Amino acid sequence: MTKITHKNPSSIFDPTPFGFAHATSATGNGKYVFISGQSGGEDLEHSLSPDFRTQVQFTLKNLDTVLKEYDLKPADVLKITVLIVDHDQDKLKIWTEEMHKLWTNNEFPASTLIPVPRLALDGMLIEVDATAFMPL
Repeated sequence: MTKITHKNPSSIFDPTPFGFAHATSATGNGKYVFISGQSGGEDLEHSLSPDFRTQVQFTLKNLDTVLKEYDLKPADVLKITVLIVDHDQDKLKIWTEEMHKLWTNNEFPASTLIPVPRLALDGMLIEVDATAFMPL
């Protein structure tokens, strides 16, 4: 049996309202799945909306699509890295709101957010990669 544990030490701030955990671990038989950076591309042509929230929604949808290829759920994600172009508090608020929609149980993965000046393609405003654990 696989068990994923989320740790938020009480001696430091509670990260739950911000949509992440301080640490996660997995025990049991399984394997790690490393998911490349997913963007807010909306279709097979990778169309990108100029709207940040729309790109966040499609980024998380695309991440969920890849997880489903392995019969995994967001709860199986141990760690994410978030890259946001021209990051500010408004974008952080949007990201946090959308994270709460996908991780409805408030058991979030460990997370690092990195502000960047640009991403691989013109118009990309966000990219998220992930490490998940797949029980055998």
